[in-house]
Amino acid sequence: MNFASDNTGPVHPNVMAALNAANMGYALPYGADDATAQAVQDIRDVFEAPEAAVYLVSLGTAANSLILATLSQPWETVFCHTVAHIHEDECNAPEFYTGGTKLTLVPGDDAKMTAQSLRKSILAEETRGVHGPQRGPVSLTQATERGTIYSLAEIQEISATAKDFGLPVHMDGARFANALQTLGCSAAQMTWKSGVDAVTFGGTKNGLMAVEAVVFFDPKHAWEFELRRKRGAHLFSKHRFLAAQMQAYLAGDLWLDMAEKSNTACARLAQGLKQTPGVVLDFEPQANIIFAQWSRAAHQRLHAAGAKYYVMAGDHTTGPADELLPARLVTDWSASPEDVDRFLEILRG
Repeated sequence: MNFASDNTGPVHPNVMAALNAANMGYALPYGADDATAQAVQDIRDVFEAPEAAVYLVSLGTAANSLILATLSQPWETVFCHTVAHIHEDECNAPEFYTGGTKLTLVPGDDAKMTAQSLRKSILAEETRGVHGPQRGPVSLTQATERGTIYSLAEIQEISATAKDFGLPVHMDGARFANALQTLGCSAAQMTWKSGVDAVTFGGTKNGLMAVEAVVFFDPKHAWEFELRRKRGAHLFSKHRFLAAQMQAYLAGDLWLDMAEKSNTACARLAQGLKQTPGVVLDFEPQANIIFAQWSRAAHQRLHAAGAKYYVMAGDHTTGPADELLPARLVTDWSASPEDVDRFLEILRG
């Protein structure tokens, strides 16, 4: 019953097998190996973007930060939602890698900015001449940090707003596959066909050991990104082990299969929570994340039984038994129906 994070789940056996196979013999370093060339081509095929510049790094934070550094100048600001991962969970890495680019937080319900709220935030900048930050990239988190998803129409509207001001659009796709499965569209439709210029194509949260892909749909950014990646200490020497993971991820649509499994487990868990008296859902789950509240007594039962998840505020060990405490539950590809049902059984007492 481990619903702490999709980062806590195991690596898929196919990926482990691919890593073991990549460990045989020798290969050129720093991405000059055949496996990397094939992984790059595989990603281009997934995105229907034969000219895209594609790179592999080991961390989502590195991918996000290096992309934003490539798309911005130090005197600019990145527009993102108030609960965007680049704001809440990356220890100011985007500001570090960009050399000082700040973040402008855009409000919006359900962890999503709107075209209207974005336009208002953009218009509020570049009003102080040389004294204030200049307008920079727009960054979307898909799926969001609260488990909600931007529709294609919403992405297109936000991208169109950004383009009205000549601003590039970045998509933080740490849970890209989960969002894609929910929308039932193609990777191209969710990105460049909807106006996105660059994407962090996540894998670590979806059954990989440690690899994310950076995709620029305009290859003009390639050389600058390569320099920033090297200077930022994220160019792997034994690069074939990143590529092996990505190849296994895409082979036979394993990435989509794992996302479907984690989404299905989340849906089963969400349905059970909705049917449980005293449980309140804070957001309608659309991917593999749930934010909900239930009593301290139920939290205590779950923890005593060994359930793993985050209590987001308050101390579950002491206080009124009936006080509602918020929790975050995240399912991964390995979450079983039995684990979900057992969790719900204990929660209900």
